[in-house]
Order: sequence, then structure tokens, then C-alpha cells
Amino acid sequence: MQVLNDAREIAAAAGTELGVSEWLQISQERIDLFADATGDRQWIHVDPERAAEGPFGATIAHGYLTLSLLPFLGAQVYAFAGDLARVNYGLNKVRFMTPVLVDARVRNRVTMTEVRDIDKGQQVTLKHQIEIKGVEKPACIAETVTLLMEQGA
Repeated sequence: MQVLNDAREIAAAAGTELGVSEWLQISQERIDLFADATGDRQWIHVDPERAAEGPFGATIAHGYLTLSLLPFLGAQVYAFAGDLARVNYGLNKVRFMTPVLVDARVRNRVTMTEVRDIDKGQQVTLKHQIEIKGVEKPACIAETVTLLMEQGA
């Protein structure tokens, strides 16, 4: 894991790959729990028998389940040290390129694409590429924007 200790180190990391998380298996239980939490119980996610006859031959993870793994997988790759307030500012771009089949293993490749100074601290843009083990095309590419603000700023 790469720890960025201060504003100078964060700014210096712009344009660099921060690293890659461990592989995480996407079980049917995880898919079902996400379906329960969101109310999205479409058969392609939660009905293995019907999904076996569907376009992918098995159930698939929700795209938003894949997206929701960014904080968990990202925490294996990088951390901002110090007493910074970290605020999710938004997403610039999200694309779901390849479905994640049940029991597939995914990981997050993180690149810090941009760092901008703002009045209260820094605005950091990160590119997350969710890769599927054994599959050439990524499951998801997402660009997140985080505000890092000093205490009392």
C-alpha cells in the first residue's frame, strides 16, 4: 500500500499508478446481499437457474455493486496520512465494460490522474480500473474526485 503523507507527496503522485489491490471473489451471497440492500432483484443477478439460460450463462454482479467496491479495494492500494477530511466530491466518468460473472475474481488498479489545489486543501482525481481475473477487458473504469481538506480549513 502506498501512503501519501502530505500535500507535497500527494501532488507529486499526480500522473502515477498507485498500485493494484488483492483479488476479491464475487460470490452469489455478495450479489444477493447487494440486491437486498438496493431492491434491485433483477433475475440476471439473483436467479441462477434463469440466468444460466440468459445472455451470460450465469448470474452477474450489479454494475453498482462493482462500483461500490472502489473504497474497499482502493484502501488496499493507497491511503492519505494525517488528519485530513476526505469528502467524495463525485464521479467524472463511469463505464461498465464487461459483466462480472458470479464467482469471478476482481481487483482495482488505481492511478492518480490529477491533483489540484483548492481553497481548503486539494482535489484529487483517481482512475479506478476494476479488472477481472482471466479477462482482457476491465469490468469497470471509474474516475472519482475526492476533496482532501485540512482540519479547520
